[in-house]
Amino acid sequence: MSDPVQLTELITVRDFLRFAVSRFNSASLSYGHGTATALDEAAFLILETLHLPIGDLEPWLDARLTRAERTALANLIEKRVVTRKPASYITGSAYLGPYRFVVDERVIVPRSFIAELLLDDALPIDGEVRSVLDLCTGSGCLAIVAAHMFPDATITAVDISSDALAVAAENVGKHRLGHRVALAQGDLFAGIADARYDLIICNPPYVTTDVVANFPPEYRSEPVLAHLGGVDGMDLVRRVLDRAGRHLSDAGHLVMEVGSGRTTLQRDFPRLPFLWLDTETSEGEVLLLPGAALQPVAVDKRQRIKQTVRSSKTSR
Repeated sequence: MSDPVQLTELITVRDFLRFAVSRFNSASLSYGHGTATALDEAAFLILETLHLPIGDLEPWLDARLTRAERTALANLIEKRVVTRKPASYITGSAYLGPYRFVVDERVIVPRSFIAELLLDDALPIDGEVRSVLDLCTGSGCLAIVAAHMFPDATITAVDISSDALAVAAENVGKHRLGHRVALAQGDLFAGIADARYDLIICNPPYVTTDVVANFPPEYRSEPVLAHLGGVDGMDLVRRVLDRAGRHLSDAGHLVMEVGSGRTTLQRDFPRLPFLWLDTETSEGEVLLLPGAALQPVAVDKRQRIKQTVRSSKTSR
C-alpha cells in the first residue's frame, strides 16, 4: 500500500519519476524487459499507468496528479520493488515500436532484435513475402508486427505452449488480424505439416543452462521454457536449422535470433552462408539464411560429413 507521506509530498509526474528512479536504484532491480535502466523503467510504468502516449514523458513532467493517480503510482512503484516482476507484468502491457501487446506470466515479455529489423524495413531479402511462419511465437508479437509490415502476407504463428497461444490469440484479436494470422500448437515445425513459407522468423530459447540457473528474479518471473536453450543455448536453434529448409519456398529466407551463439553456430555449421544482421542495439545476434542453403539434400550432406568425422575420431 502507498505511504500517506508520499501522497502529500509527491505531486507532479516529475516528483514520481525522481522517486521511482531512486527507489528502483536503492533496491538494485534488474532490467532488460523492454527497458535498460531505472529511468526508462520508471517512465514506462508512469506513462502506462496514467494512460499517456508511451513515447515521450517530457510534455507531462510538470503535470499535477490527482490523489487517485498518486495512489495508483505509489502502489505500482512499490509493487515493482517488492515483487521484482518486470514492469510489463505489473501493467499487463508491452510495446514493440508503436504496437501494444497484452502480456502476463504465461509469456515472455516481448523484446526482439527481429522486431527492430522488421519495423525498420531492414531485412535484406529479395522478392515478395506472401507467407510468414513465426516459430516460438509466445505472445504473438512478432507475428503481429510481420502482419503489419507485410500487408499482403498470411502469417502462421506456432508455439508449443497452450498458455502462450491463449495470450497470442488475445493479441491477434486486439489487433484485428484474425483473418490473416493463424495460430497453431506444436513443437517447432510439428504443427504445420508440409507447408512452405517465403519467410520464417524465429526468436527461440537460446539461454544457456548455467545462466538460467542464475537468473535474477525479474527473469525468473518469465516461463523458463521461453529461455532455456540447453548447455550451450543452441539446442532449439540447431533443430530449426536442420528442418527449416523443408518449409521454405524456393526463394524463401530464415531469420533467427540466437543471442551470443554466433561462434558456436559457425563452428557447428561451417558450410552454411550465415549473414549476420546488426540492429541499433545489437551486433551479430540475428542470422539470415537463404532457403537454398537449408534444403534437405544440403543438410543431409552436412550431417554425413559430421558423422564421418565423429566415426574417424572414435576409431583412433
